[in-house]
Order: sequence, then structure tokens, then C-alpha cells
Amino acid sequence: MPKATFNFPAGFLWGSAAAAHCVEGASPTSDWSEWEQQPGHIADGSRVGRGCEWWSGRWREDFDRAEESYQKALRFSIEWARVQPELDRWDEPALDRYRDMLLGLKQRGIIPIVCLHHYTNPLWLAEAGGWENEQSVDYYVNYARRVVEALKAHCALWISFASPEAYIRAAYQAGTFPPGKRDVTAAARALMNLAKAHAAAHQAVHALQPEAQLGFTQVWTGVGQGKPRAELPRGAFALAFRTGRLELGNLRENLPQLKGTLDFLGIDYFSRENARPSPTAKKKKGAEPGQSDLAEAQEIGRTANDPDGLREAIKWGWKFDLPMYITANTCDETADEFRRRFLIEHVHALWHMVNNNAPVRGYLHWSLVDHFAWEQGWSAKYGLWSVDPQTQQRARRQSADLYAEICRTGSLSSEMVEKHCPEIFDRIFPV
Repeated sequence: MPKATFNFPAGFLWGSAAAAHCVEGASPTSDWSEWEQQPGHIADGSRVGRGCEWWSGRWREDFDRAEESYQKALRFSIEWARVQPELDRWDEPALDRYRDMLLGLKQRGIIPIVCLHHYTNPLWLAEAGGWENEQSVDYYVNYARRVVEALKAHCALWISFASPEAYIRAAYQAGTFPPGKRDVTAAARALMNLAKAHAAAHQAVHALQPEAQLGFTQVWTGVGQGKPRAELPRGAFALAFRTGRLELGNLRENLPQLKGTLDFLGIDYFSRENARPSPTAKKKKGAEPGQSDLAEAQEIGRTANDPDGLREAIKWGWKFDLPMYITANTCDETADEFRRRFLIEHVHALWHMVNNNAPVRGYLHWSLVDHFAWEQGWSAKYGLWSVDPQTQQRARRQSADLYAEICRTGSLSSEMVEKHCPEIFDRIFPV
């Protein structure tokens, strides 16, 4: 067998990611805690409950897991509803808990990447019209200012919004997230306000912390691909930060204040939309070594193993001429066989792009541990460690061992592939 090692640059950040609601557990003043109580909103009928008990302090043992597996970065989010449970009330003890988490990461040598908004809102904001209300921009900026002022001593990498296009599409167009609307005009108004909120927050954050870096993430599923549909145009949100103009169907607005307010771009990539096969799809015949097998799916069939799509996502992000981070990359699987193939092939594709000077600075696996996964509930299994939501027992998956070797060495080697996933060795190291 050939021997080779694909080395990443020194200082490349390897880590994992999580979202507040999914791991902390229910916050009674959050729109998502209320949403999941209503029948039919969660596929398996489950509730977040205690989540992974991060809010009660179990983050400590999971941060230990990240450290033990040589991870150097962790993306997590702040629950706005905890920090500002009412419009005129701030919860300082909640900020203290988040400060403890940041100090915990620092003690473990892990760089935090803090997301200010990951799909959830305070109930008071939802009751005031949510993101359709133009006042949401000022509300968000006040919140961002309060959080950054409190935590800036321990974090310099901030994400304003997790995948804003995907969030608004789910909340205001598909109706699978609160407020559950199916109105493309409402979706466009809400997304317009998110763009304004990011730009205004950028100014506020840099006034408080000049060295801060503020970006947002983009779920990339093949921007511009597929047949046109009556929905928000994909990639328009990010593009507006280059052009200063946001065009969302019939809603169009010149927003020159957006230009220059994006310090980095995060890319969340799972698979391309047109490459998601059914769970019963068969392996394509005649595929050459190294070719992406778009028909390979895990048992539930939510994600295709399509590493070529990651290359395309990076090429798309490259045109912004900014540092990039792969802020989420994963598949959903219980058996932990598909996940190892997925991880190896995507890290391999990432290496090709970095080796060609793509400005990618880090890779975050989604997720560190299994968690409540929004409309999928507890049925989805994304973690390097499994979690039983009833007992809170964790179990290390073999993919955690594989990822630990990648993080420790900053590389992908033939020895790793032979040990953890020999069935695809010839695909990664063709003779």
C-alpha cells in the first residue's frame, strides 16, 4: 500500500461546534422551547428537555473531551433569551455562566468562536413580530453590545448569525421553525433585517473590541444550482456584503452600510441539495477512484457523502476574498461507519483546496456530542460522542478517535485511513 500524509498548515484550527438550545436544554423564555411543545413540530415527538445539561455545568466534561481529542477550537452560541429574558431586563448571572464557559475553554487551550444568534429568539421578540419588525435590528444590536462588552476579554471570534438564509427559509418560508410562517414576502423582510442587524452589530462590536472578528455562516447546498423556485434566492444574503445591495425577489434595497462589515465567512456544508439520495440508493457502477459517489447515503438518508460539494462551497466562498472557516460539516448516523468515510473524504477534499491556497483557516466538526437537533429532535445522531438524553451517559465513537488523530497531527495520513476506514483506502491513495 502507498504511504503518504496530507499535511495542513501550522496553526490550522481543528475543532467542533454546538448550538445553545440543543445542548443547554430548554429556556422557558425562548421561542423554541414553546414551539416544540406543540404537536407535530418535532419529527420524533421529543423535546429538548435537559439537552446535554450544559447549562447545569456538564459542559465541563464535554470540554474535557474536546481537549483530550486535541481540538483547538470550539464554536458554541449564546442563548439570547437567557441573557435578556424580558425587553427591559438583563440577566447578569447568565452572562457569568457564559464567562465561565469561555474561561473553561481558555484553561484547556481551546479557542472559542461564539455565535450570538443560532436560530432562537426571546419570546418577547417573537411576540413583537420577530424579525419582520424593523425594531429587531436595534434590539439585536443592543443584545450584541451587551454580550461582547461582558465577554470580550475571553473571545475575539464572533458569529453574528448562524446560516441566516437557512434560518429564515425554515422559519418564514417552510414553516418548520418558529414562527412557522409560509410567506416568501415575510421571509424577505426578515432576512433584510438580519442583514441590517449584522452591519450595525459590526460597528458596535468593533467600537467595543477593535481586534474582534465578526462574520456569519452560510449553509452551502449548491448556490445557483437546481431549478428556480418561488423562494429566496440562494447566496443573495452573502453577496449583498460585497455589492451593498440586497435583492430578494420583489424586495430590493440599496444597503451600502453592509460593505466592509464581514471579517470572515463561515461555511456550513453537509451535502449539495441535488445530491441527496434516498436511503435505498445503490452505489453507482463504474465510479473511478477519487470520484464523489453521490449515491452513498447513511441509514436515514439525510446527507450524501459528496466531498466534491465541499470543494465547490470553498470555491464559492473564495470570491469574497476573506478568511474562511468550515464552521459545520457532518452527517447523521448511529452505526458510525458512514461518518468515518464522510470525515476522511471531506478532510481530504479540504486539504486539496487549502493546498491550492484557499484561505480556509479552520475546520469544525458538527458536533462534539449528540444533541437535540431542531425539527429532527433526538432522532438525529451528529456527535463524535453519543449521548443518551435520559441518562446523560456519553459514549465515545470510533470517529472520535479518528478525528483526534487528525487534530493531533494536523494531517490526514495513509495510516489513519488504513486503520479507521480501509474500504476507501484506494479512493484516497490510488495506486
